[in-house]
Amino acid sequence: MTMTDPRPCPEWELLLHAFIDGELDAVHSLRCERHLAECPDCAAEQRRLVVIRATLAQPDVRWPAPDALRQRVLAAIARESQDDAPVPRTRSARSGAALFGLVRRWSFIPSMIALAASLLLVLTPPRINPALPEELVASHVRSQLANHLADVATSDQHTVKPWFGGKIDFSPPVVDLAARGFPLVGGRIDYVGGRVVAALIYRRNGHVINLFVWPQAGRAGAATARDGFNLINWTEAGLDFWAVSDLNDTELKQFQADFAAETAP
Repeated sequence: MTMTDPRPCPEWELLLHAFIDGELDAVHSLRCERHLAECPDCAAEQRRLVVIRATLAQPDVRWPAPDALRQRVLAAIARESQDDAPVPRTRSARSGAALFGLVRRWSFIPSMIALAASLLLVLTPPRINPALPEELVASHVRSQLANHLADVATSDQHTVKPWFGGKIDFSPPVVDLAARGFPLVGGRIDYVGGRVVAALIYRRNGHVINLFVWPQAGRAGAATARDGFNLINWTEAGLDFWAVSDLNDTELKQFQADFAAETAP
């Protein structure tokens, strides 16, 4: 790709979209991640697409249905009920009216279904993906397989924290826990659960801890395990935290307690 061409490498353009949508298998995901690590232009395009998708998924982008729309729907239902009220007619008139009313009533249903679907899309808040733990473990594993553990590799928390500025729409707390046995390795931008997230990387005796952070989307879940990896979720100061590692459950809980103690107001 040349410096004057704003598009990613042509042969990778479709793969980037499939990669962001999570539609690639493990082999092709790994190939794509390796290419992104080597091609700054495609990496920039990936970040741009991720930001666009995350922005469109934000709750603030969802517009509430106006009161006028609600009143129009209620009025239409009321008119339909009035039109269905029984009126004395001759037998032939009743048969013709019944047939017309049946056709009209059924023709009204698709419109109501479409309207109800639109209202649900507008009014229903986003829900946490039940497959989120699997996504987190997959991102944790990929970060090590593709040699893309950190975008900014340093133990200096005063370098890592400002690095996130302008790349995400929130400010994750960053602390170095080396004194507690969990040294900071760096940070990166990741994509989990349908949005852009911050990932803080720590180590513990050769074990990697990925701490994923994003604005709070629900109540904290219980500690869990997937495919030999432990996960701990907690919320603090309006943010969701997910720690993922192959550390044993006791040490990972200690990491969570140490991190929470250092970031408590």
